[in-house]
Amino acid sequence: MLELLNIILMTPQEGGKSGGLTTYLPIILIIVVFYMFFIRPQTKKAKDQKKFREALQKGDKVVTIGGIHGKILEIKETTAIIETEGQARLKIERSAISMDSVSGQEQIAQKK
Repeated sequence: MLELLNIILMTPQEGGKSGGLTTYLPIILIIVVFYMFFIRPQTKKAKDQKKFREALQKGDKVVTIGGIHGKILEIKETTAIIETEGQARLKIERSAISMDSVSGQEQIAQKK
């Protein structure tokens, strides 16, 4: 029991070796920092993007990942038909839609 207590409290053991947790503490901190600043925001952003794509409706103005602006004419389970300027119709994957046109303009205005 005393040995376990020494390991937990990180007191040096006989022979000058340090306790177990102090050895792994920097690695644990690095993993926590990566999770908090990289992994968690990415998963949140992906979840928000998925909700946005599921909520798309006919008549919404959208921007594709490739930068094409259009209005949704028809929406199916995995595809959407959008109308661009000049009445051109494009059939695209729902996953290629990145944002609605209004929020994209608001983001540009906020950056200025």
